[in-house]
Amino acid sequence: MRAFKTEKRLAKIESVIRARQHSLTVVFENIHDPHNVSAMLRTCDAVGVQNVSLIYSIEKFPRISRISSASANKWITRENFKNVSDCYSSLRKKGFKIYASALTEGSKNLYNIDFTGKSAVVLGNEHRGVSKEAAEQADEIFHIPMNGMVQSLNVSVANAVILYEIFRQRFQLGMYPSKDLSEIEIEKQIDEWCKK
Repeated sequence: MRAFKTEKRLAKIESVIRARQHSLTVVFENIHDPHNVSAMLRTCDAVGVQNVSLIYSIEKFPRISRISSASANKWITRENFKNVSDCYSSLRKKGFKIYASALTEGSKNLYNIDFTGKSAVVLGNEHRGVSKEAAEQADEIFHIPMNGMVQSLNVSVANAVILYEIFRQRFQLGMYPSKDLSEIEIEKQIDEWCKK
């Protein structure tokens, strides 16, 4: 029975690693509520985001709950930054195009953007949204179309809407399983995850 469980866990780990989208990342800018951060990490894990960037220039880094994140933070690589410039510079060196979510004049409809290339999605603080600096330095600004009186979503809900649109685009293009890693890199990742 123990051998079966070990074999099943190994198969799950391999399946998840093969689906990871290393050409997709999410940037959390000063997200305040730890429940939102946990829920956002959970969605990132669900769609195969491996790497997340965290910019905390105003807010204190929140304590992440193992319960609300369902331990997703255990499987996601996080990189911390103290400002937008350093984060964006790091992403651009890796070849990412940066898309900031903001409801501003000239922002593009989420559903009119192709996210199948190297894409970094930036989401801002629950009350302030993305900072002026994060919006101005982004390659493109986009918004989630809404038809109600209220023109905003909870940031963790917005994260889910955005990532599942990206998931849909990439799935239709056959990007799951991912081809981002070599077999050697996959085996190395499997070994690392088996130790967690």
